[in-house]
Amino acid sequence: MKSIPIYKAQTPMVSFFRLGSMSLSKSQLMNALINDRHHTFFHRNCPGSTKSRYLMDGVAEIAWYCPAGKPSDFFTDCTAFCNLHGDSLKNVKQREILTEKSSVIVVLVETLEKGQESSKIISMLYKSPKPLIILIADNGCRAVEMKPANYKVGLKERSQSDVSEELKEIIRAILSGPHTTFQLEIMANDFRVTADEDAEDCRNGKSAAIKLVQLIEGKDVSKIKATFLPCQGQPWFEWCKIKKESHNLKGHIEKERSMKIQQLMELRQKQSDLSNSSLMKSFTESLVRLPPKDREYFLKWTQILIDELSTDDLSSKKHDKSAELNDKQAQLNQLSKKLQSATFGLEHIFREMGQIYEAHKFLKNLSPGQQAEWTKYPELAADLMIKGHPMELMDGDAGHVPLIWVSSLIQEVIKKLGDQRVFVLSVLGVQSSGKSTMLNVMFGLQFAVSAGRCTKGVYMQLVKLSDEIQKDYKFDYILVVDTEGLRALELAGNATIHHDNELATFVVGLGNMTLINIFGENPAEMQDVLQIVVQAFMRMKKVKLSPSCVFVHQNVTDITATEKNMDGKRHLQEILDNMAKLAAKEEGCDVECFSDVIAFDVQKDVKYFAQLWEGSPPMAPPNPGYSESVQELKTIILSKAKPSDGILLSHLNTKIQDLWNALMNENFVFSFKNTQEIAVYRKLEVQYGNWTWTLRSEMLNIENQLYPKIEKGQLDKAELSYLSKEIKETYKAVTDSIGAYFDNDKDKEMLVQWKGRFENKIREFHEELLRGVKRKLDDVIRQNKARKKLDKKKTEFENKLFQKSKELAVGLKSLAEDEHKGSKLALRLP
Repeated sequence: MKSIPIYKAQTPMVSFFRLGSMSLSKSQLMNALINDRHHTFFHRNCPGSTKSRYLMDGVAEIAWYCPAGKPSDFFTDCTAFCNLHGDSLKNVKQREILTEKSSVIVVLVETLEKGQESSKIISMLYKSPKPLIILIADNGCRAVEMKPANYKVGLKERSQSDVSEELKEIIRAILSGPHTTFQLEIMANDFRVTADEDAEDCRNGKSAAIKLVQLIEGKDVSKIKATFLPCQGQPWFEWCKIKKESHNLKGHIEKERSMKIQQLMELRQKQSDLSNSSLMKSFTESLVRLPPKDREYFLKWTQILIDELSTDDLSSKKHDKSAELNDKQAQLNQLSKKLQSATFGLEHIFREMGQIYEAHKFLKNLSPGQQAEWTKYPELAADLMIKGHPMELMDGDAGHVPLIWVSSLIQEVIKKLGDQRVFVLSVLGVQSSGKSTMLNVMFGLQFAVSAGRCTKGVYMQLVKLSDEIQKDYKFDYILVVDTEGLRALELAGNATIHHDNELATFVVGLGNMTLINIFGENPAEMQDVLQIVVQAFMRMKKVKLSPSCVFVHQNVTDITATEKNMDGKRHLQEILDNMAKLAAKEEGCDVECFSDVIAFDVQKDVKYFAQLWEGSPPMAPPNPGYSESVQELKTIILSKAKPSDGILLSHLNTKIQDLWNALMNENFVFSFKNTQEIAVYRKLEVQYGNWTWTLRSEMLNIENQLYPKIEKGQLDKAELSYLSKEIKETYKAVTDSIGAYFDNDKDKEMLVQWKGRFENKIREFHEELLRGVKRKLDDVIRQNKARKKLDKKKTEFENKLFQKSKELAVGLKSLAEDEHKGSKLALRLP
């Protein structure tokens, strides 16, 4: 199945127009054909409408019926319905165009009597090859086929539902045979039609976008990012990994730090060398060259054209390959990575700008007096952010905040706007729970919302307060922060937990207020994440944070949910308070309840939303109750924000830096699902320390027993088998104790996830302990043998020395005696 924009879709088109004036509503009849629960076309009987038509005469509206693939579908294929408002006798040009383009023509007339002004038109349409359905107001007959594909249907004294069913059957019968198709995009080529795209600024933007996209047309979409946007690829992922590791160094810290800095420099140099992509040059040149209005069109057309490329590629991959590789998990994983690579949009081009800037700035690649191209990037991005474009705050693929880029971007915004005060409103929730849709409805934004384009990472967008209300507030802008969903299917296991906890802590810490978005009535899915956020805030004492939160329950149909869930809200409060106390005990903080860390009033800060759609898409109409709920929430947010001073952009810049660096330094807490898990794990570590000490102390006793034997020469070799046999009983007792702890502890359900790891750890510790003691004993045995050998040599040397001394003494004695005799002889001779 291939996804294409609706304006490119080739579908049959059924056109309705009225000849002359009538008391019946054509638009109302069309609505019954398309969706009998929703006013697809506005008509005279709609609430708020009037009998007189002021704006709609000659306007042709189009809507598409999209089947859901169910037996209850009105039509089996996507079908366009075009409604020409007003009397088509007076709107000749529009009628002629629609007659040419339509697959089926439906005409409403008061009567078929000759002499009427409409008779000539009816006769012409009857003779044309186009299928024709004539609806007659003064006739009560059922459907009659006048000739093949030409019908007349009476409306007099007949219910709208009967007429509607007959029309559906006739249209289905006509469209089941050969018929012409219609493509909205082709309409712009008709010389009688003036299109908005004909405006000069739109043409300039479109031509620049086409020139840009031609560089990547025909390429494998999954390789575009690697080829044309290389700076955000492997070098950036490696840089993020090493940067995180540099915050948690072990061993020779200074040596490790120096090595990490060198690696970071090399990766930035690699990025710098890769930063000459033709795509990026074309994109930035267009941003610099085009006037502001042309630039807006350029960005919009670029997004449209890129979406067309990536949608085609993704659709073909999903359809062609998934069935083939269903039983080959490794290949499916590879295909999944390829699909992630093929996700390509305007946000990736802006991310590449950020990485090129970061690489050059990190390396300080700027000679005195030189104005390099990359130095303009923050200014270009700041212009777009001020205009209302969302900018990436956290890279969703790498899970990292590019601090150099974000800081320079905010500094440029300050240069252009001044150091304005902003109120930071962030949103947090599980994947596909309607976060971006809620923000879009609330503030008129354009965050990606479809199933195929879920938000990835964290985006920020400036929303200016209107002049009417700005005087009532102490800040000038609301900075809306949209985030990717938690519990993403692309991640799994511990990767999800760590990523979600880190993301949630960053977003909640950054916001003056965070909307905790929950799909349904049960808040359990967010409780674990909030516990980790609270404990992380307690550990990050250097960062001054004062967040608040509001829980938003979406897709709640029961209007009495607020009253019914009072007990649930009380239970939620108890859980959050208990976990806050437990975290405070673990971290040694003076905290009594959840609201001491994150401002939250369970009575006022829990809201329930109606579901977005009334029924099942694709033909389900939007629920007006949803919009009302969003408006109420917006009013509450603004009332809560009223006393707030917000935060200066310069202070926000510093806060982002401090918060992210604190998160990088805090690694331990994010690996756990909730506060209870942390407490259970720490208790397990204490037990592990006891188990290892039991083995150490027993091995120490064994060592002490073996030293005298070595001294006496009774042991000349330490055997691992002997040591293992000596400690076997103690090791068995320890392993039994471990098994009993994991099986019988009150938290055994939570402990089971670490059982295998700690059993391996204790086994490895036991083996290393045996090897370590063997090495020590072997060293002692070698020293003992060396000492004995030395003692033996010492005795030999002493004996030799004694013998030599004795011989020397005897020699000296005889020499002295000879000298004495000689002196006596000399005295006798006068």
